[in-house]
Amino acid sequence: MQVSVRELKNNLSKYLQLVKEGKPVIVTSRNVPLARVTAIPGAEGAGLKSLLQSEGVYWNGKRPRGGRSSPKVKGKTAAELVLEDRR
Repeated sequence: MQVSVRELKNNLSKYLQLVKEGKPVIVTSRNVPLARVTAIPGAEGAGLKSLLQSEGVYWNGKRPRGGRSSPKVKGKTAAELVLEDRR
């Protein structure tokens, strides 16, 4: 896929997603190819893989839903401290 510099700048996230999917993007200026953007081999998920190998860490592949219960706060909450500071 070829894309101009301006188009790449205006829609960078879109083209990076295409690169992530394995589709190289050729960047042009006045229809002259300047660069090719490709994914780095083996970089996809490298940090996640090493984290998942740590003891006590697991992931079911779904979106995180947060903790089961709210944390217990000793003393005043952050909101109470901010309101107190504003007075």
